[in-house]
Amino acid sequence: MPQDEQDPADRAALEAAVAVGNIPTLLLVLVQLTGDLRWLQEPYRPTRSRGLGDNPTGGLDQAVQDEVRAAAVQAIAAWRAGTPVAVPEPSAELLVQMLGVSMGEPVPLDYADMLAHELGLDDEPPAPAPPAPGFRALVIGAGASGLCAGVHLGRAGIPYTVLERNHDVGGVWHENRYPGAGVDTPSHLYSFSFAPNDWSRWFAGQQEIRDYFERVADDFGVRARTRFGVEVTAATWDDDAQEWEVTARTADGEETLRCSVLISAVGAFNKPKVPDIAGLAEFRGPVAHTARWPEDLDLTDQRVAVLGNGASAMQLVPAIADRARSVTVFQRSPQWAAPFEQFHQDVPPAVHWLYREVPLYETWYRLRLGWTFNDRIHGALQKDPAWEHPERSISAANDGHRRAFTRYIVEQLGDRQDLLPAVLPTYPPFGKRMLLDNGWFATMTRDDVELVTDRVARLTADAVVTEAGEEHEADVVVLATGFDVVRFLAPMRVTGRDGRVLHDEWADDDPRAYLGSTVPGFPNFFTLYGPNLQFGHGGSLLFMIELQLHYVADLLRQVVEQGIGAVECRQDVHDAYNDDVDAAHDRMVWTHPGMDVYYRNSRGRVVVNNPFTVVDFWHRLRHADLADYVTTPAVAQVSA
Repeated sequence: MPQDEQDPADRAALEAAVAVGNIPTLLLVLVQLTGDLRWLQEPYRPTRSRGLGDNPTGGLDQAVQDEVRAAAVQAIAAWRAGTPVAVPEPSAELLVQMLGVSMGEPVPLDYADMLAHELGLDDEPPAPAPPAPGFRALVIGAGASGLCAGVHLGRAGIPYTVLERNHDVGGVWHENRYPGAGVDTPSHLYSFSFAPNDWSRWFAGQQEIRDYFERVADDFGVRARTRFGVEVTAATWDDDAQEWEVTARTADGEETLRCSVLISAVGAFNKPKVPDIAGLAEFRGPVAHTARWPEDLDLTDQRVAVLGNGASAMQLVPAIADRARSVTVFQRSPQWAAPFEQFHQDVPPAVHWLYREVPLYETWYRLRLGWTFNDRIHGALQKDPAWEHPERSISAANDGHRRAFTRYIVEQLGDRQDLLPAVLPTYPPFGKRMLLDNGWFATMTRDDVELVTDRVARLTADAVVTEAGEEHEADVVVLATGFDVVRFLAPMRVTGRDGRVLHDEWADDDPRAYLGSTVPGFPNFFTLYGPNLQFGHGGSLLFMIELQLHYVADLLRQVVEQGIGAVECRQDVHDAYNDDVDAAHDRMVWTHPGMDVYYRNSRGRVVVNNPFTVVDFWHRLRHADLADYVTTPAVAQVSA
């Protein structure tokens, strides 16, 4: 309900909130609330946003900022008092103009539909038809993908059960509890559109994210439909019954379940990669993988050896350096890391008020974040065949990123420039997963932190020994060695039509799927966060998952309405799509030589990352076309 703008306490809260609001976002709110397009012109046009920051002042003079804030207070107060939004449904051209002005750079027109959808301006999906009796789904996994699947299946009226091997929901955020664990996507992008959250920090930590997923499970009834302590080991398609027979392991032994639709929501980051190092079992102190962190592991005054320097280590090491006696990091190769100013910073209380009371502000703030973290750098990841320095970068734009990131590393090292050769990557920026620096380089300069670049040869009872023969004494060994992400769904055995085994089809580590979601020969089976579905250039995993579930729900709606019993992707459609994926990757940084990157399989093919822009993939997944599929009438219709 709109509130009386004359209420002094309410007015004071509004003024306090707008005083710390993001200027480019406030400009967009002003345009919609007032309809006055002068806020998109000089002198109000923000400068181009740099890096990953949200450009809070827009680069505008103080007097101009004050004018914007004063106008925003008046417009929001009037709206809260009952004045209708002047431009409730901006045109496509105005939407991209608004976002482009706020970012200080052009936004293509093909983003308009996606912006309209995020603003809630597009058409509602058609009401689902009730499925036939006995039509039901099983979802494997209760992490982010499984929870989202449950919500979409519930909305579609399809009975479902989620099977989860752990004792609670949350997936990787339930399992990864190491010190410093958190998200490297802005919190306001790392939430479902159907379940916004009042995040306490700009980049949330593990516990808050875990709490969020548990709340989603409760609020949307997914927990009530989840069986915990159930691990799926195999699934076989029954062509006669048009059902999947699923074998699961429980505390009471093995059991068999059946379903019409099987959805894998096991994710990719769920199989810790344990290195084959001689003597690992002989080390007498604790040995812990970051993904299996013991709750009782106390690192206080311990000599800690950390094997690995990827995303987990970059969060862990700065978090434990103050409490450990010493930390020794064994690095395989240097990592690029971008600065981000808002890491570990709380969202101010006044901003919480603004998000809660002015939803339009939160939506536009999220859309601006989306542009920054989604497709903005996609062009800089394309190889320039004429570029003269492929040994260090792939194009002039990519070389510009190298210079900027190098300057940042140099600044962070301060008077420890002796570390620069060890921490400065030789491969192009974004060639590996771009990390966000939460104090890694500064931590490397500490007297009680040592960076070792020689490879680990073996472990003794109390030390890590390098190939050069140097011994580094340790009380605790931490394996920050990542995950086996190229063997999707392993070790689960999935057998489709005519006895086809999925991992044989995928040749162990060469997974392929149409839109990352469905495979020929495996009817009524969908893989969430499947092959080539991670946006390597940015984007939010939760956004991608929602795209997938929108597509799957649309396909299942048509299956139910048309009495289809089995639906599977056509082979030619699948192959053409994957040819497009590979061709796009050939032009991108992830196939550049000279890098060992988890995105690629043993054959050098990129199987994890999606090469397309976020907006391109959004359009691909908006509607399911049954012409892309082979369909079989439901058994009941065949026998009638």
